[in-house]
Amino acid sequence: MGLLLGVLDRLTAGPRRRKYETLARQLGRPGLSSDGRRGFIVLQIDGLAYDHLLEAMEGGYTPYLRRLVQEERWSLIPWYCGLPSTTPAVQAAILFGNRENIPGFRWYDKRNRVAFVAKRPAQVQALQEQLKAGRVGILLGGSSYVNMFDGDADLALFTLASIHPRFFLESVRGIGLLLVFLLSPTRILRVFWGTLVGYLRALVWRLTATLRRKPSRHYGLLSPLLAAAVNTMFTEVQTFGVVLDIYRGVPSIYANYNAYDEVAHSFGPTDPAAFSVLRDIDRRIRQIDRARRRTARHGGRPYDLFVLSDHGNAPAVPFSWQVGQTLGEFIAAQLEDVSLDEVFGRPGYAEAKARYLIEELGHLEGKLPLAVGRVVRSLRRSIGRHVPPDWEAEAYDLERREDVVVRVSGPLAHVYFNVVPRPLDLIEVAVLYSHLLDRLMEMESIGWIVGRAGEQVVVLGPSGGRAVIDAQRVEVTPPDPLASYGDRDRVAREVYSLATYPHSGDLILMGRPLPDGRVVTFEEQVATHGGLGGGQEWPFLLQDGESGLASVTSPTDFYNHFLERYLRDGG
Repeated sequence: MGLLLGVLDRLTAGPRRRKYETLARQLGRPGLSSDGRRGFIVLQIDGLAYDHLLEAMEGGYTPYLRRLVQEERWSLIPWYCGLPSTTPAVQAAILFGNRENIPGFRWYDKRNRVAFVAKRPAQVQALQEQLKAGRVGILLGGSSYVNMFDGDADLALFTLASIHPRFFLESVRGIGLLLVFLLSPTRILRVFWGTLVGYLRALVWRLTATLRRKPSRHYGLLSPLLAAAVNTMFTEVQTFGVVLDIYRGVPSIYANYNAYDEVAHSFGPTDPAAFSVLRDIDRRIRQIDRARRRTARHGGRPYDLFVLSDHGNAPAVPFSWQVGQTLGEFIAAQLEDVSLDEVFGRPGYAEAKARYLIEELGHLEGKLPLAVGRVVRSLRRSIGRHVPPDWEAEAYDLERREDVVVRVSGPLAHVYFNVVPRPLDLIEVAVLYSHLLDRLMEMESIGWIVGRAGEQVVVLGPSGGRAVIDAQRVEVTPPDPLASYGDRDRVAREVYSLATYPHSGDLILMGRPLPDGRVVTFEEQVATHGGLGGGQEWPFLLQDGESGLASVTSPTDFYNHFLERYLRDGG
């Protein structure tokens, strides 16, 4: 049987390669000349913790990944992503080797009174320019799919740092990619089937949650049918793009599959709803890996494959469920006559993809024949009626002058006091707002409070515990406030680095780990990340034994490895 499959593979390899080469030329993306270098492919499963991957493998949700580990002896290891455990910080370190001054998914620039959220393309583009600072991205000459930053890629699809400079459909010669799908019955059927399955699955998830009488969760503001269609289409385009790039011989490819993270936030990291999404991603990984192996057997560029996550998710309970107020509302109540700026929302990946599609369609309307343009306009308006505005991603009125600004990233919160444009020391906060500090330290939902003390960082924990951290050492007054979060020295380094970022809060709060394994989060979600505890800081790496990464102690290790192995050494 194996011999027969091998013969069939050789017989079909030529036609398959010619098909993809023809598609590439039609899309304005011809094959690249061979340079003899090994390439690499990174497939990221956003938000999947190492322990939760093991559970998914045991439950049969990721049969292909399980086969790679158990039958082909690929290496599967956890690695420490650090603080904050968010996609902007981790991807910045992986793609550019630099995560400096990224204190979360959201933060505030006190000096310029500007709020940052990693949803706004213009802000992410400006941040990428700062991160680069003379560095080269690991995707130089390659492709980026559904990422935060582009890593200097030549082609970027739904990559926030590259959305506005050029439109994706324009970059592949208008509607060429769309025509490929319309002329491929297999892909059309796959999209329709994926949409139907996703829609029915979403209905079952909602019904199950209702019957369980669980506390209210966010399910997304798009209709289940439209959300399923958008997610399926983007996943199909993304996977097709990666396979096409493999046949073209693109030297570096980084693709992020983020549906698991969104579903986990709403249902929990090990809920069957979230694990069902992993089954779909597992199929895509198998499809890409088969293309990688096939092209290598028949003279194409050899690729190393890395499957990883950028951070994990921890089961969580919202602060507002325990206290009856958001963190910002609680702080404002203690200070009485103050104005408050607190904005946060769901990740909303499906809604973000729909907005991106609307923008693309709007850009194409004027370039199409009149009749076709009318169809595209009708489609754009139909989608637009079901996509609510993302108030968090809108530009802020810079004339607003709130007294207190609260910015949360899961269980991590930054609190800013607009009394001076510089960061406040902890002693200044204590003098100005002593009652607030007392009340925060009494809260059982808060694990620690971090503040600055000159060149040192102070961590205040429950029951009078304290840790004083500087660049060289940690001094602890029991009970140790860092003890619940793993290795004390490692956690202390992460806290010190975070607290010394210019845009970190005057106070930094961390949600408390609970005895049942959950952590308190400052967002409305039942799985969370951004801080420490519950596995959110322990993602995974899966690679074959020859890829060369024996251990990973921080996301910058990926950057250094890819730079040395594939860019400087020529593979």
